[in-house]
Amino acid sequence: MNYITRFIKRFTANIPTDDTQQITVDISDGTKKYPFYVSTPIILLGLVLFFYILSALEGVLVPFCFSILLAILLNPIYNKLLKLKFNKILAIVTVLIIAAIIITALFIFISSQLANFGDMWPELKQKSQSIFHEAQVAIRRYFKFSIFKQDEVIKKSFENVQQYIGATLSSIFRIVGVIVLIPIYIFLILYYKPLLLNFIYEAFDAKNEGKVAEVLKETKSAIQSYVLGLLIETIIVAALNSIALLILGVDYAILIGIIGAILNLVPYIGGIIAIALPVLMATITKDGYTTQLLIIGAYGVIQFIDNNIVMPRVVSSKVSVNALASIISVLLGNLLWGVGGMFLSIPFVAVLKIVFDKIDGLKPWGKLLGTKIPK
Repeated sequence: MNYITRFIKRFTANIPTDDTQQITVDISDGTKKYPFYVSTPIILLGLVLFFYILSALEGVLVPFCFSILLAILLNPIYNKLLKLKFNKILAIVTVLIIAAIIITALFIFISSQLANFGDMWPELKQKSQSIFHEAQVAIRRYFKFSIFKQDEVIKKSFENVQQYIGATLSSIFRIVGVIVLIPIYIFLILYYKPLLLNFIYEAFDAKNEGKVAEVLKETKSAIQSYVLGLLIETIIVAALNSIALLILGVDYAILIGIIGAILNLVPYIGGIIAIALPVLMATITKDGYTTQLLIIGAYGVIQFIDNNIVMPRVVSSKVSVNALASIISVLLGNLLWGVGGMFLSIPFVAVLKIVFDKIDGLKPWGKLLGTKIPK
C-alpha cells in the first residue's frame, strides 16, 4: 500500500491545481500556447469542418477551381491581346472563342471515331458473347462451378454495376453543368482579376506583401507549367498509343489511343485503366492472346517513357510533389469531389507546397510533400 500511496502522490503532484496553469502565455508576442491535448482536438475538429464544407459546396467549388486553372492558363494570351490594344471584354471573348474552337475540333474528331465504332457494334457483340460462353464452359470444367451459379453471381454483380452506372450518369450530368458554368467563371475571373489580386494583397499585413507576391508568382508559374505540360504530355502519349496499336493491327487504334491518353491524365490510376481498353478490343476482334501480350508490353514501354522522360521534361512544374503525396491526394480528391477532385488534387497540393515553403512554421510540411530526400 505504501508503494501505491507514493505513486499516487507523485502522479498528482504534476497535475495543475487550477485552470490558469493549463494555459501558458507568451508575453513577448502576446499569443497563447495551449497544451497538446487541447490544441490537437481543435485542429482535428477544424479539419473535419473544413472538408465537410468543401464536400457540401462541391457544385460551386469544382467548376470554380477548374475555371481558375484555365483562366491562369489562358492569362498570357489575354495579356498579349490587351497589349495589342484589344478592348478588355473583346480580349476575354476572343480567348474563350479560341479555347472553344480547339475543344470543339477535338470533340468532333472523337465523335466521328465513335460513329465508326458503332458500325462494328453487332459484330463485336456477337464475338463477345461467344468468348463469354467459352469462358463459362472453361470455369465449369476446371473449377466445377456450374453455369447456373455463374449466372447468379453475374446477376448480382450486374445489379451493383447498375447502381454504379446510375452514380456515373449523375456525375456526367454534373459535369455537363460544370461545362456550362466554366466559360462564365473564366470570363468573370479575367475581368475582375485586378479586384481579386487586390483583395489577396489587402487580406495580409503590409509587411508580408513581398511573400504574398512571391507566392502568387510561383503559383501562377506552377499552374501554367503543370496544365500546359499535361496538354503536351497528352498529345505525346496519344500519338505513342495510336502508333503502337496501329502497328499491332488493333481496330480503332486512334480512338483507343486518345481515350488512353485522356485517362492517363488521372495520375497513376488512369494509366492502368487505359491498358484494359485495347486488350479488351484485341480479345474480341482477334484470335489467341499474342496481341494482348504485345499491347501490355507496348503500353508498359510507353508508361516508362512517360514517367521517366516526358513527365520530368515536359510537365516541368517548379513544384515537384512526391509519388506518395500524389497518390494519397488523388484518392482523397476522389472521395471528396469524385473525378473532378482527382484532376484537381495535384495542382492543389502543388499550391499548398508553395505556401508551406514560404511559412516558417509549415516548412516541414512542404518538405514532406516534396521530392528531396534528406540524407
